[in-house]
This record gives sequence, C-alpha cells and structure tokens, in this order.
Amino acid sequence: MHAELQLDNQICFRLYTAARLITQAYTPMLTELGITYPQYLVLMVLWEKDCQPVNDIAHRLLLETNTVTPLLQRMEKLGVVTRKKGEQDKRQQIVSLTEKGRDMEEKAYGLIPAAMGETLKACPLQIDDYMHLAGELDSLIETLKK
Repeated sequence: MHAELQLDNQICFRLYTAARLITQAYTPMLTELGITYPQYLVLMVLWEKDCQPVNDIAHRLLLETNTVTPLLQRMEKLGVVTRKKGEQDKRQQIVSLTEKGRDMEEKAYGLIPAAMGETLKACPLQIDDYMHLAGELDSLIETLKK
C-alpha cells in the first residue's frame, strides 16, 4: 500500500468533506428561503454589486457560464433575478435582483450568520483561526486556478 494513496493522507478528501458538510449545514436555512446553496452564492455576488453580466458572475464564482446560465434561469423562475440583454453589447446578458431578491438579503442576514455561528460554536477554532484558514484556502485556490 502506498501512503500517498491512503484516504487519511489526502487533503483533498478533507476539503471535499468539509465543503459537503458545510453546504449540508446551510440547507435548512436555505430551504426556508426557498433557494439552493449555488443560488445563495449567486445572490451574495449580486448583493455585493447588482446588475452584472453573466460572465462576471461566473468569473466571481470560479464557474463556467454554461454552469451559471441554467442556475440563473431557475432563479428567474423563482422571481429573485431578471436577465436582459446588455445595452452596449446585445450578446451580453445582464442579471439584476428583483425586489424579492433584494428582500432576501435581509432575510438571509437575519437567519444564516447566527445559525452558522451556532453550528460552528462546538468547533475549537476561534475567529482568528477562521481568518487564517480563509487566507490559506485563498492561496490554495489561486495556485490551483493556474
């Protein structure tokens, strides 16, 4: 048996498992809002800056536009975003929040941060540890993007 191929020696498995379990922890709150985790990510991008081209949203989420487009179509059916052709470039689609999408920001703020804080309270990590971990993960992501 090669040690490099043992599951317990794989950082990728830990990252995958942590991501899956965090997404699972978000699920009850997102269900209450009527959205999925990927839709929540899109909303966070639009809450930061509304009226963005699909390409910019995809770039911000490190996804391909062909992954984001069906997601946006479902969000449009939910009434949280609208899509329209760009004024300068008609090939471009601009995504904007609807009133319902803007209102979801306050609902999410009142629901998610406190609940996730409570979920993670049992973990011995402190806020500085999470900030350090975020920086380390950012470095890993930048390396893997190249």
